[in-house]
Amino acid sequence: VIPTEGSHHFVLFPPAATGTSSSLQVPGKVCSTTTVAASVSDAKFSEGATDQGKETSLIAWSYCNPQGLQRATSTSTESIQRGNIDEKVVIMVYYLLYKYNMKEFISKAEMLREVIQMYRNHYLEILQRAAEHMEMIFGLDLKEVDPYRHIYILVNKMEVSCDARLLNRIEIPKTGLLMAVLGVIFMHGNCVSEERVWQTLNVMGLFSGRKHFIFGEPKKLITKDLVQQKYLVYRQVANSDPPCYEFLWGSRAHAETTKMKVLEFTAKIHNMVPTAFPSLYEEALRDEEERAQARALAKARVAALAKARSSAIAKSSSRSKRV
Repeated sequence: VIPTEGSHHFVLFPPAATGTSSSLQVPGKVCSTTTVAASVSDAKFSEGATDQGKETSLIAWSYCNPQGLQRATSTSTESIQRGNIDEKVVIMVYYLLYKYNMKEFISKAEMLREVIQMYRNHYLEILQRAAEHMEMIFGLDLKEVDPYRHIYILVNKMEVSCDARLLNRIEIPKTGLLMAVLGVIFMHGNCVSEERVWQTLNVMGLFSGRKHFIFGEPKKLITKDLVQQKYLVYRQVANSDPPCYEFLWGSRAHAETTKMKVLEFTAKIHNMVPTAFPSLYEEALRDEEERAQARALAKARVAALAKARSSAIAKSSSRSKRV
């Protein structure tokens, strides 16, 4: 399941998800992945690349920038080493996915031994870039839980993992896609047309009716699976003829994430900060304040109930003693 040094075939993705092949090939030459898929007009997605094909991103949703492309197509010794480091990033992503699916802790010692190997001087770069992919593509954050032994875990961005409900077998986390759709909805006034959602997903290489090697059939995922799980609301626009549809956040999206978290995710995709979207940032702050007030009220209510119960028990005990 884990790719090894020199291997160009990875079998973590099930064959049914690829649509074309039972394995995913890693290009011999790859481009930089500093930019991740988003609603960028000039971004293009290429799938199934080979050593002789066009330069592609390391994995789905990652796009080339001019500097990365120039670096990848160079034939210098430095470029060859850089290409090997890029491939290590790919292997690290697969390794982290494997650990996530196995629900295992991730240690620096294991990563050095099983993935990094002779590229120890580039450990931090490889881990940082792989962690960025895990966040942007799969919605998983790499957290250090033991700074002395350098032990890490992967945490789903949703407070209660939607993947646990969506999946009944080892598969690829889909939280990153959900966060992207939630971001589109939030950025368009908390309700967005299906057409606009597909415009964004098309830029990310996801098309209705076409199986994606990570996410499967996207239309089923966003209009059925995530709707049934109450992460999205998919409804017909009132009085539309012919009928058209729109998306809103579902109840579980409201419960398991926040507008601020989604805005931070969206801003990171665009290589920006949340404050670069002033009106959305203000709305997200208001949402945070409302949630804090609701938590405080709930806490006060629980405390009052506990106090009342304690008082009632004390009175009952006092009567019993008198009797």
